[in-house]
Amino acid sequence: MPMRTPLLFAAVTGFAFAPTLTGASAAPCTTATTSCERWVTFAGGPARSMVYATYPLDKQNKSITRALIMVHGADRNADHYFETATAAGFLAGALGNTIIIAPRFAAGHDTVAANEVVWPARGDSWRSGGMSPTNPTLSSFDLADEILRELADKKNFPNLTHIVVTGHSAGGQFANRYEMSNKVHGTLGGVTVSYAVANPSSYAWPAAVRPLPVGNADPSTADKEALGDDGEKVNTNFTYGPFDSAKAPGYDKWPAGLEDRAGYTAGMSDEQLIKQLVERPTTYLLGQVDVLPLGGFDSSPSGMAQGPTRRARGEAFVKYVNETLGAKHEAIIVPECGHNDRCIFTTSVVFPVIFPK
Repeated sequence: MPMRTPLLFAAVTGFAFAPTLTGASAAPCTTATTSCERWVTFAGGPARSMVYATYPLDKQNKSITRALIMVHGADRNADHYFETATAAGFLAGALGNTIIIAPRFAAGHDTVAANEVVWPARGDSWRSGGMSPTNPTLSSFDLADEILRELADKKNFPNLTHIVVTGHSAGGQFANRYEMSNKVHGTLGGVTVSYAVANPSSYAWPAAVRPLPVGNADPSTADKEALGDDGEKVNTNFTYGPFDSAKAPGYDKWPAGLEDRAGYTAGMSDEQLIKQLVERPTTYLLGQVDVLPLGGFDSSPSGMAQGPTRRARGEAFVKYVNETLGAKHEAIIVPECGHNDRCIFTTSVVFPVIFPK
């Protein structure tokens, strides 16, 4: 079993954050306070969004060889996810050569700065490339695009070669939809991008079929999937078939499927999205015991059409994408973790995914 590290978080945070007290310009900024706030400006401004980052985005840094973009969950707690990501960076020994960024998708009820872009307070449109109500020409995926372009700027990061986009729960939904739809992948001057999708409640299914409620998708036994000899293995006992749309008329509408897309993806064909979904390097991080309806679990009819638990939904999705569509995506069952971002990202088996060589 891989070494467990989440319990070290409380013990190491004081040490991990100590470099910020030295005043050394080369030290990473690792506290979710104003000292680590940076601004990403859209197309020359004035519209802008705040991110937490371990290093400035607008200054040359030859030490940086990779980047980790960590998207927050439904609570939009970018501060929490920044601390999770920097804890992972400390445990992996990656803080010195990795810039870690946690963007904030501010809602209307948040305290925002001048010209800060606001995203819809309700619904899931920010998770799937929805448009800003205050800046209707900008989508949430445009913010991620802008961050990737800034990271690929050789003037500031001449030695950066790889970017990882990841997120947990609602952030995992963002990572899944962004992976298949973003417009900058492959255009960043030799900088490669990979994606890590952690424990989302739903996926953007590339076809109208869904897992049938048998095998590992059987609702009566799905909560036992984490037990026994196969508890730490990626289970594959899934079959697929048509879903009764009378149970959920919108089950295949974006962002649960590809129908009726709006926002960032509106002008793309289904074929383009499927091709990009298959081709782009992606790893699914699934908690071994994420089998209970906790933490904002999507129990809607459309959500339940994808499987009885988050773990089963992820396993069913990756099997379909790989075996039916020909992708070569990977899935990792993260031992002993439930629906908890700090457990997922501070486990040693995950480090090679979010901090690749």
